[in-house]
Amino acid sequence: MTEPDRFTTAALLLGAATQLVDGIQAGVVERGFTDVRPSHGFAFVRISRGDATMVDVANHLGISKQAASQMVELLVQRGYVDRTQHPTDARSSVLSLTVKGWACARAAEDSAERTIAEWERTAGAAHMRTLTATLDAVVAPGPLRPAW
Repeated sequence: MTEPDRFTTAALLLGAATQLVDGIQAGVVERGFTDVRPSHGFAFVRISRGDATMVDVANHLGISKQAASQMVELLVQRGYVDRTQHPTDARSSVLSLTVKGWACARAAEDSAERTIAEWERTAGAAHMRTLTATLDAVVAPGPLRPAW
């Protein structure tokens, strides 16, 4: 692959990620979750897996503990996240999504599905299967985090 082709590939991948995040954000706003931002959704990903602490959220997002603490406090105040005392560490809390948080997460999943379905309508199912297989081959597993 030539250098311009690599740049084009990088730009298209970044464009696809932006389109997906924008589609998710539009979908959650349409469903009434107007007080969350894309970065909050990335925090939801870690919190939804269970046993999440502030440090886990900070590490997952690649941000400082202070920044994670501010974000989580905002999500608690808005009713998306609950904090409970950590069972073995008195200095820490365990985070979990509330009913509202889970509803927002489902809205995000539905919105992502809608965005991908639109890509499939445009490109065709065979191209989407190829794209998925190719990305599966080249993208290393790891945390989903915003491009700060």
